[in-house]
Amino acid sequence: MVKKKQIGRKVEGWKAKSWYKVYVPDVFGKTYMGDTIANEPDKVVGRIISTTLGEVTQDYAKQQIKLRLKITNVAGDAAYTDFAGHEVTRDFMRSLVKRKTSRIDSILPVTTKDGKIFRVTVTCLTLSRANLSQVHAIRETLSTYVRTYATQVNSDAFIKDMVSGEIAKELLKQIKTIYPIRRVEIIKSKTESATPEVLATA
Repeated sequence: MVKKKQIGRKVEGWKAKSWYKVYVPDVFGKTYMGDTIANEPDKVVGRIISTTLGEVTQDYAKQQIKLRLKITNVAGDAAYTDFAGHEVTRDFMRSLVKRKTSRIDSILPVTTKDGKIFRVTVTCLTLSRANLSQVHAIRETLSTYVRTYATQVNSDAFIKDMVSGEIAKELLKQIKTIYPIRRVEIIKSKTESATPEVLATA
């Protein structure tokens, strides 16, 4: 029996895929950051892209801040992202920790004015070893300020001030009145979700 002749030619592997231009979120200027490849637009959505704040802002003093961006929308060959989280590199944090001092970490869920939920980790480094009551007072100040600040701004403003260090600068001023502090950093964040009220009205 004669086999039917195949019409056309099957394109396999990377030849069947398309390149998509990836753009950073609006909060970072919506600039082009690179390309990703997939055979269908739907397979690009949900993909996590890693970069650094230094690369995004062209300020290479910020290379220690890693960004996680999630592709949420594809239009043509353009893939647009939302902020998914950030983290300060471990090497950078190790360089800050000194002997005979205290490192105080607080993990806080916060909700912004527009209903976005973030889980943030704030680290405070003291000049000398703090006692338990001082550690408790510092954690209380960290928690109260960050949670209150989040409720007063939208998510873009919170993200910008968090990764740029503006929130940490204000925390440093407040905690210095409690105990001598060398540095405050928001070392990690993760976007959790929107509140049920926001989801219901979306």
